[in-house]
Amino acid sequence: MFKGLANLAQIMKQAQEAQSKMGELKEKLGRLTVCGAAGGGLVKVEMNGHQEVLSCRIDESLIRPADREMLEDLVVAATNEALRKVKEAAAGEFSQLAGGMDLGAMKDMLSGLGG
Repeated sequence: MFKGLANLAQIMKQAQEAQSKMGELKEKLGRLTVCGAAGGGLVKVEMNGHQEVLSCRIDESLIRPADREMLEDLVVAATNEALRKVKEAAAGEFSQLAGGMDLGAMKDMLSGLGG
């Protein structure tokens, strides 16, 4: 029984550490900015780590009524590229965060509570 309580205490400690690290990760992602570009850099979309578009820059050579449809497609492509970059960066940060935690030990401790 005491082993189960010790395991529970360890799980609680790891959960608190994980919560703290997740807060740090959220702050770090908020400071992250990426830029997606399309059309050889004629359209650029800047996005933060919370997947919010911060800016959209369009080269003035594209601002013609005849090019409206192409411009719309380039904005979509640049936004999607920026979103992909944010997801890659977030996955990398999360991987580093989880790398410091012994998730296998936590699973073992949880299974030990039953018996």
